[in-house]
Amino acid sequence: MKGPIENYLTEFQGKKIAIIGDLVADQFLEGTISRVSREAPVFILRHDETRTLAGAAANAAVNVASLGGTPILAGVTGQDANGNLLLETLRRSGVDCEHVIRSDDVKTTTKIRVLAGQHYAPRQQVIRIDYENPAPFSAGLNAQVEQNIRKVCEDADAIIISDYNYGAADPKFMTAVQSIASTKDIPLLVDSRFRLLSFPDATSATPNQEEVENILGTNFSADDCGRLRERLGYSSLLITRGNKGMLLLEQGKEPYEIPVVGSDEPIDVTGAGDTVIAVYALALACGASFRDAANLANHAGSVVVMKKGTACVTRAELHASLLENPQTKPTSSAA
Repeated sequence: MKGPIENYLTEFQGKKIAIIGDLVADQFLEGTISRVSREAPVFILRHDETRTLAGAAANAAVNVASLGGTPILAGVTGQDANGNLLLETLRRSGVDCEHVIRSDDVKTTTKIRVLAGQHYAPRQQVIRIDYENPAPFSAGLNAQVEQNIRKVCEDADAIIISDYNYGAADPKFMTAVQSIASTKDIPLLVDSRFRLLSFPDATSATPNQEEVENILGTNFSADDCGRLRERLGYSSLLITRGNKGMLLLEQGKEPYEIPVVGSDEPIDVTGAGDTVIAVYALALACGASFRDAANLANHAGSVVVMKKGTACVTRAELHASLLENPQTKPTSSAA
């Protein structure tokens, strides 16, 4: 590495990250519990406010923007109220939505988290209600998506595939994306909630503990993860393990365990994986080693899990975390 790891933060400015994937409206409905219903033994929640935040691929884009990078987003929303709210949120966050398709044929994926509490008491999530698109994309919509995928990758310094199995990051687009990444010699990173094995031959991926367990079973070892990396054909594999930190598997190197930064009792893990892959991609786009990129992503994740709701990290927050926890970062790429 060319200097202290903090130097990469200034290089994030203007880096173009193509983000291909599923756009989700994360809504937080907050209310006050006032009394018990006479109709049934349930609390009555008086609605106070509903906030719409960017989730999934949209959250990764917001994180790239908040760190000074330039997200180039390709995805689909419905021509509906929640789609409007999501796009408003993205634009306020500095995300260009030129390549986001609005379609009458789909419903904007929306996840409503109901947060309830009594007067002057902390509000806690009591239920989540998901609205998902009920049908697969049409052939015409798939053709539009692929066209936009090619456009967003043209000037990219790195590519993120953010797959939540809602259609916009379908594995059938992988061949085209791989070809572009290979031709441009840029990192191609995958975040797939349910089907990582369907996205082989990328540069790296950032699955969480549960996602790896779905493939390898529980009690998997570092050697098991190394064999998974080989099976996928990746140069590296970065596994996020909650309060156990991260595990980085690299071709030709010993497994590298990254300890958790700060508190091991997060406030809210919603969207933390989107932050991790955004920072990982930005760092790799700047020429960072996998190890340094993983350490930066680990610090970023530690910041957002201490925030309520779907959150993003800023360069100032990331820099502060690096300074406050110097023992959790290497000082050069040779480490």
